[in-house]
Amino acid sequence: MNRTAKNSMMALLVAATFGGGASLAQAQTSIPLDRVYVIDQRGEVVMSGAGLCWRTGFWTPAAAANDPAGCKCDKDLLPKEVCEPPAPRAAAVPGAKPTGDKITVSADALFDFDKATLRPEGKKKLDEVVAKAKAIKLEVIIAVGHTDHFGSDAYNQKLSERRAAAVKTYVVSKGIDANRVYTEGKGEKNPVTKPGQCPGPKSKKVIECLQPDRRVDIELIGTK
Repeated sequence: MNRTAKNSMMALLVAATFGGGASLAQAQTSIPLDRVYVIDQRGEVVMSGAGLCWRTGFWTPAAAANDPAGCKCDKDLLPKEVCEPPAPRAAAVPGAKPTGDKITVSADALFDFDKATLRPEGKKKLDEVVAKAKAIKLEVIIAVGHTDHFGSDAYNQKLSERRAAAVKTYVVSKGIDANRVYTEGKGEKNPVTKPGQCPGPKSKKVIECLQPDRRVDIELIGTK
């Protein structure tokens, strides 16, 4: 006997059991092949007077586990993981991303004008930088030297590089890993002052006006 015929007979047996009431009229005479419980025309499982689900002749615990009504009808007979799947794991929290703390120090505070040798006051400034670096999980320190526009491009490039190198030498002497310190010189390429802000030939007044351009940008990157 094929499955459809067997299911049809089961539905008739259910009808006979119910005694021909309204629920019987609703019981399907053909049960879908993927179902192991008798269902009515609405797709609902037919229940006995005792509140039990009517099973077809194809019912087995394994088949019931795949039936949409399996947990409703026979929860106690099915594997726990079928009716009570484990709660989904919480999404893994990504590690903290390194963040940057940029510190701009006036080159005049670190060095004498047109020099690349650290002044005592400059060392104190760098001591503060080292303290901040040691207070975090340091990834890298980037020191970038800059100059004003007085002097040739080549001279200013070399001066900015020497100043950045002097910063690295000092912070390494204070315990910072040399492999974590990168230096670069930008010369006069990235001024802070605006065009025309400090007009005129080289003079004390103009040099003072251009002071913001003479700087070392020090960036600490790491996590707290």
